[in-house]
Amino acid sequence: MDLRELSDFVSQMSGSVEEQPFGPEVDVYKVGGRIFAVLSPEEHPERISLKCEPSLARELRDRYQAVQAGYHLNKQHWNTVLLDGTIDDGEIRAMVVHSYDRVVAGLSRSQRAQIDPGETA
Repeated sequence: MDLRELSDFVSQMSGSVEEQPFGPEVDVYKVGGRIFAVLSPEEHPERISLKCEPSLARELRDRYQAVQAGYHLNKQHWNTVLLDGTIDDGEIRAMVVHSYDRVVAGLSRSQRAQIDPGETA
């Protein structure tokens, strides 16, 4: 999966908003005003940083050499994934969904309802 495909996937998530607060070399995706993905197209290999439950973050780092502690982020809660072709596309998508779900779960009920009008929890 290349960064363009990944960017398309991330932008299609409900409520996803793209910003470039750090300049054109970094794409930041937010939901409910909170960051869930940071794409770095200028890096080689390209990479994406994702929020992650701490024990899962450590497990993924142990399992994949291309998963590292979040670069310039809280290393307990963020992983940076190198898009070097060594991780299956489905696994990368699952990491993105996990990040998105963690951020959405931390939003208020009213914020979740704005993202998904069917949300009642």
